[in-house]
Amino acid sequence: MGKQKKTKKYAVMKKRISLKDQRIKEKDRAKIQPKKEDPTAIKEREIPQLPSCLFFQYNTNLGPPYYILVDTNFINFSIKAKLDLVQSMMDCLYAKCVPCITDCVMAELEKLGQKYRVALRIAKDPSFERLPCSHPGTYADDCLVQRVTQHKCYIVATVDRDLKRRIRKIPGVPIMYISNHRYNIERMPDDYGAPRF
Repeated sequence: MGKQKKTKKYAVMKKRISLKDQRIKEKDRAKIQPKKEDPTAIKEREIPQLPSCLFFQYNTNLGPPYYILVDTNFINFSIKAKLDLVQSMMDCLYAKCVPCITDCVMAELEKLGQKYRVALRIAKDPSFERLPCSHPGTYADDCLVQRVTQHKCYIVATVDRDLKRRIRKIPGVPIMYISNHRYNIERMPDDYGAPRF
Protein backbone atom coordinates (compact mmCIF):
# COMPACT_ATOMS: atom_id res chain seq x y z
CA MET A 1 0.00 0.00 0.00
CA GLY A 2 1.21 3.48 -0.90
CA LYS A 3 1.37 6.52 1.29
CA GLN A 4 -1.76 8.61 1.56
CA LYS A 5 -1.31 11.98 -0.11
CA LYS A 6 -1.87 14.96 2.23
CA THR A 7 -3.87 17.84 0.80
CA LYS A 8 -2.46 21.30 1.26
CA LYS A 9 -4.43 23.45 3.67
CA TYR A 10 -4.98 27.01 2.48
CA ALA A 11 -5.33 30.10 4.66
CA VAL A 12 -4.16 28.29 7.80
CA MET A 13 -2.66 30.67 10.33
CA LYS A 14 0.04 29.74 12.77
CA LYS A 15 -1.22 29.64 16.34
CA ARG A 16 0.25 32.22 18.67
CA ILE A 17 0.06 32.05 22.42
CA SER A 18 -1.25 35.08 24.24
CA LEU A 19 1.00 37.24 26.39
CA LYS A 20 -0.97 36.15 29.47
CA ASP A 21 -0.11 32.47 28.94
CA GLN A 22 1.55 30.56 31.83
CA ARG A 23 4.30 29.23 29.53
CA ILE A 24 5.80 32.71 29.05
CA LYS A 25 8.39 33.83 31.59
CA GLU A 26 7.16 35.94 34.49
CA LYS A 27 8.94 39.14 33.43
CA ASP A 28 7.64 38.97 29.80
CA ARG A 29 4.09 38.07 30.75
CA ALA A 30 1.39 40.75 30.43
CA LYS A 31 -0.05 41.89 33.71
CA ILE A 32 -3.73 41.13 34.31
CA GLN A 33 -5.43 44.11 35.88
CA PRO A 34 -8.94 43.56 37.14
CA LYS A 35 -11.40 46.28 36.08
CA LYS A 36 -12.94 48.18 38.94
CA GLU A 37 -16.45 49.42 38.28
CA ASP A 38 -17.53 52.57 39.99
CA PRO A 39 -20.91 51.88 41.64
CA THR A 40 -21.77 55.62 41.66
CA ALA A 41 -21.19 56.05 37.91
CA ILE A 42 -24.27 56.44 35.71
CA LYS A 43 -24.64 53.59 33.26
CA GLU A 44 -25.29 54.70 29.67
CA ARG A 45 -27.35 52.65 27.27
CA GLU A 46 -27.31 53.05 23.51
CA ILE A 47 -30.84 53.32 22.14
CA PRO A 48 -31.28 53.68 18.37
CA GLN A 49 -32.86 56.96 17.28
CA LEU A 50 -36.26 56.41 15.68
CA PRO A 51 -37.52 58.68 12.90
CA SER A 52 -39.88 61.43 14.07
CA CYS A 53 -42.37 60.62 11.28
CA LEU A 54 -43.35 57.29 12.89
CA PHE A 55 -46.18 56.99 15.39
CA PHE A 56 -45.49 53.41 16.49
CA GLN A 57 -45.78 51.53 13.15
CA TYR A 58 -47.92 54.26 11.56
CA ASN A 59 -46.00 56.54 9.20
CA THR A 60 -47.33 60.11 9.39
CA ASN A 61 -45.22 61.20 6.36
CA LEU A 62 -47.40 59.21 3.99
CA GLY A 63 -50.28 61.06 2.45
CA PRO A 64 -51.66 61.99 -0.94
CA PRO A 65 -50.06 62.49 -3.43
CA TYR A 66 -48.33 59.16 -2.81
CA TYR A 67 -44.78 58.80 -4.14
CA ILE A 68 -44.28 55.20 -5.25
CA LEU A 69 -40.80 53.79 -5.92
CA VAL A 70 -41.21 51.34 -8.80
CA ASP A 71 -38.97 48.28 -9.17
CA THR A 72 -37.92 46.73 -12.50
CA ASN A 73 -39.98 43.56 -12.23
CA PHE A 74 -43.09 45.50 -11.12
CA ILE A 75 -43.25 47.19 -14.53
CA ASN A 76 -42.71 43.86 -16.32
CA PHE A 77 -45.42 42.06 -14.33
CA SER A 78 -47.82 45.00 -14.82
CA ILE A 79 -47.39 44.64 -18.59
CA LYS A 80 -48.00 40.88 -18.35
CA ALA A 81 -51.15 41.46 -16.28
CA LYS A 82 -52.24 44.21 -18.76
CA LEU A 83 -52.43 46.85 -16.04
CA ASP A 84 -51.95 50.57 -16.59
CA LEU A 85 -49.45 51.60 -13.90
CA VAL A 86 -50.73 55.02 -12.83
CA GLN A 87 -54.44 54.19 -13.19
CA SER A 88 -54.13 50.91 -11.23
CA MET A 89 -52.19 52.67 -8.47
CA MET A 90 -54.95 55.27 -8.19
CA ASP A 91 -57.60 52.50 -8.11
CA CYS A 92 -55.72 50.87 -5.24
CA LEU A 93 -55.11 53.99 -3.12
CA TYR A 94 -58.04 56.27 -4.17
CA ALA A 95 -55.61 59.19 -4.41
CA LYS A 96 -53.12 60.84 -6.75
CA CYS A 97 -50.00 58.68 -7.21
CA VAL A 98 -46.62 59.77 -8.55
CA PRO A 99 -44.54 56.79 -9.75
CA CYS A 100 -40.82 57.38 -9.13
CA ILE A 101 -38.03 55.62 -11.01
CA THR A 102 -34.42 55.71 -9.83
CA ASP A 103 -31.43 55.73 -12.17
CA CYS A 104 -30.56 52.17 -11.05
CA VAL A 105 -33.96 50.81 -12.11
CA MET A 106 -33.62 52.61 -15.43
CA ALA A 107 -30.16 51.12 -15.96
CA GLU A 108 -31.48 47.65 -15.08
CA LEU A 109 -34.27 48.01 -17.66
CA GLU A 110 -31.77 49.12 -20.31
CA LYS A 111 -29.56 46.10 -19.53
CA LEU A 112 -32.48 43.69 -20.04
CA GLY A 113 -32.35 44.47 -23.75
CA GLN A 114 -34.80 44.27 -26.63
CA LYS A 115 -37.22 41.87 -24.89
CA TYR A 116 -38.23 44.50 -22.32
CA ARG A 117 -38.34 47.54 -24.63
CA VAL A 118 -42.04 48.13 -23.79
CA ALA A 119 -41.20 48.37 -20.08
CA LEU A 120 -38.39 50.82 -20.89
CA ARG A 121 -40.75 52.95 -22.98
CA ILE A 122 -43.25 53.04 -20.07
CA ALA A 123 -40.47 53.98 -17.63
CA LYS A 124 -39.36 56.87 -19.85
CA ASP A 125 -42.86 58.37 -19.67
CA PRO A 126 -42.68 62.04 -18.53
CA SER A 127 -45.40 61.47 -15.90
CA PHE A 128 -42.91 59.27 -13.99
CA GLU A 129 -40.59 61.18 -11.68
CA ARG A 130 -36.87 60.43 -12.17
CA LEU A 131 -34.72 60.20 -9.03
CA PRO A 132 -30.94 60.57 -9.53
CA CYS A 133 -28.60 58.12 -7.75
CA SER A 134 -25.24 59.21 -6.36
CA HIS A 135 -23.98 55.83 -5.08
CA PRO A 136 -21.60 53.52 -7.02
CA GLY A 137 -23.02 50.45 -8.81
CA THR A 138 -26.41 49.86 -10.40
CA TYR A 139 -28.01 47.22 -8.13
CA ALA A 140 -31.60 48.45 -7.88
CA ASP A 141 -32.62 46.50 -4.73
CA ASP A 142 -29.88 48.05 -2.58
CA CYS A 143 -30.66 51.47 -4.03
CA LEU A 144 -34.39 51.21 -3.17
CA VAL A 145 -33.73 49.89 0.36
CA GLN A 146 -31.19 52.65 1.03
CA ARG A 147 -33.52 55.39 -0.27
CA VAL A 148 -36.49 54.10 1.75
CA THR A 149 -34.38 53.86 4.93
CA GLN A 150 -33.28 57.49 4.56
CA HIS A 151 -36.61 58.98 3.47
CA LYS A 152 -39.76 57.29 4.76
CA CYS A 153 -42.11 59.15 2.41
CA TYR A 154 -42.23 56.43 -0.27
CA ILE A 155 -44.28 53.33 -1.00
CA VAL A 156 -42.24 50.56 -2.66
CA ALA A 157 -43.85 48.77 -5.62
CA THR A 158 -42.23 45.37 -6.18
CA VAL A 159 -42.97 41.72 -6.89
CA ASP A 160 -39.52 40.50 -5.80
CA ARG A 161 -39.74 38.28 -2.68
CA ASP A 162 -36.24 39.08 -1.41
CA LEU A 163 -36.77 42.81 -1.71
CA LYS A 164 -40.15 42.52 0.05
CA ARG A 165 -38.48 40.62 2.89
CA ARG A 166 -35.81 43.32 3.23
CA ILE A 167 -38.36 46.16 3.22
CA ARG A 168 -40.59 44.46 5.83
CA LYS A 169 -37.70 44.90 8.29
CA ILE A 170 -37.90 48.70 7.85
CA PRO A 171 -40.80 50.08 9.93
CA GLY A 172 -43.39 52.37 8.33
CA VAL A 173 -42.76 51.51 4.65
CA PRO A 174 -45.78 50.07 2.76
CA ILE A 175 -45.25 47.57 -0.09
CA MET A 176 -47.34 47.52 -3.27
CA TYR A 177 -47.54 44.24 -5.18
CA ILE A 178 -49.65 42.50 -7.83
CA SER A 179 -52.18 39.81 -6.91
CA ASN A 180 -55.22 38.53 -8.84
CA HIS A 181 -54.57 40.92 -11.77
CA ARG A 182 -54.77 44.03 -9.60
CA TYR A 183 -52.54 46.03 -7.29
CA ASN A 184 -52.62 45.41 -3.59
CA ILE A 185 -50.86 47.13 -0.72
CA GLU A 186 -49.41 45.78 2.48
CA ARG A 187 -48.80 47.53 5.84
CA MET A 188 -50.79 50.66 5.06
CA PRO A 189 -53.71 51.84 7.21
CA ASP A 190 -55.27 54.22 4.64
CA ASP A 191 -55.53 51.77 1.73
CA TYR A 192 -59.22 52.39 0.99
CA GLY A 193 -59.24 50.92 -2.51
CA ALA A 194 -57.10 47.87 -1.80
CA PRO A 195 -58.96 44.55 -2.11
CA ARG A 196 -59.99 42.89 1.15
CA PHE A 197 -59.37 39.16 1.39
